[in-house]
Amino acid sequence: MMPYNTLIDSHAHIYGPEFKDDFADMLKRAEEAGVSEIIVVGTDVATSRAACELATKYENLYCAVGIHPHDASGVTDKCYEEIRHMANSCTKVVAIGEIGLDFYRDRSPRHLQEEVFRRFIRLAREVSLPVIIHDRDAHDRVMAIVMEENAGAVGGVFHCFSGDLQMASRCIDLGFHISIPGTVTYPSNEGLRQVVQGTKIEKMLVETDCPYLTPVPHRGKRNEPAYVSITAARVAEIKGLSVEDVSRITTLNVRNLFNIGAKDQNARIAYRIRQSLYLNITNRCSNRCSFCAKFEDFTVKGHYLLLDHEPGFSEVMAAIAEHHGYEEVVFCGYGEPLLRLDLIKEIAAELKTRGIRTRINTDGQANLVYGRNILPELEGLIDCVSVSLNAADPETYDRLCHTPFGEAGFNGVCDFLREALKYIPQVVASAVTVPGLDIGQVRELAHSLGVEFREREFAEVG
Repeated sequence: MMPYNTLIDSHAHIYGPEFKDDFADMLKRAEEAGVSEIIVVGTDVATSRAACELATKYENLYCAVGIHPHDASGVTDKCYEEIRHMANSCTKVVAIGEIGLDFYRDRSPRHLQEEVFRRFIRLAREVSLPVIIHDRDAHDRVMAIVMEENAGAVGGVFHCFSGDLQMASRCIDLGFHISIPGTVTYPSNEGLRQVVQGTKIEKMLVETDCPYLTPVPHRGKRNEPAYVSITAARVAEIKGLSVEDVSRITTLNVRNLFNIGAKDQNARIAYRIRQSLYLNITNRCSNRCSFCAKFEDFTVKGHYLLLDHEPGFSEVMAAIAEHHGYEEVVFCGYGEPLLRLDLIKEIAAELKTRGIRTRINTDGQANLVYGRNILPELEGLIDCVSVSLNAADPETYDRLCHTPFGEAGFNGVCDFLREALKYIPQVVASAVTVPGLDIGQVRELAHSLGVEFREREFAEVG
């Protein structure tokens, strides 16, 4: 089973003189910090060649080849041919980059930067590789060229992302990821922290851009791949996730984007998010919610959840036994857990003998499914039930959740919440903040039903 606590530094320049004296030690420190792989990124023909040589020599290094906008004025047809040759001949090349525009330094004329950027996007499409984009003080022109040249056909990443949340949304809509560097730790960089807060982590990478942009508390010293763990920890803090969550998710993002390494496609029965252990016991569901991620991908927070069969009691308990140190067990996989009511009762009874807190995340329609009130059967077994209310009226509920029960579906959820108060110590109604939904009305309804209310973010871009 692939370890979850590994990170990938998705953008590093470790071929330079800054690393000459301690290269082996630097790689060792990265390994000790949990960095499993590094993408070494070229900035001109010479450094692209050096990146290829390192990637060929070291199994856990990969490379990208391209020419930085600073050097656009010196780019010749021969340069393109050399980059093309590297992309086609070196099996460790995973992207064309870094390429783009830099209107902050303006070390090359802007019209030449744009011409070179366009040509490298075309090269990336020719060789079917994603692009690594450098964008500094050139947001509008970068976005225009990306769209005009159809860079979304190969995708890629905006490295060291420096735009705002609206730009992040546009990048992601075009098929790109954004990459977060150590600058997210700088006290003055609240803008980047807001982008991290508002962007789905499934669209993020983490990077060092070493030897530059050293994170706090090492700012002022040379940056190196080991420090990507500091960036990951800050992202975890902002997102309310664990460092393990961020490591697992961003590593999978890199693997998917650059097509590197083995991707774990073993379905999870028990999986960790934050300090909770979730149980994935069915992929069946009553509703077909318009905002549900399962219709795009069966991966949740880096865990693959597409079951090839519904596990029984022994399988689930064996999966639970692989984990330690969690605060609660949550029945919530990639389906409606209460469709397996008997299994839940059996597992919860065993967990209660061990003093483990239990929670069920549900659509609240189990009583309609079974044609009886099932809540008394959960008394003493379940400590918390979280019900997806999602609307303040039947019409909105049906539009968002596509319930098979018509108007009775919404009313059934409300009745389930009221009834749950009699049998479950903690009852929570939740709603996804879908654009156009009056979340205040849903909150008022929840409170009128006598239950707690929790918003579930939809506003994260991507």
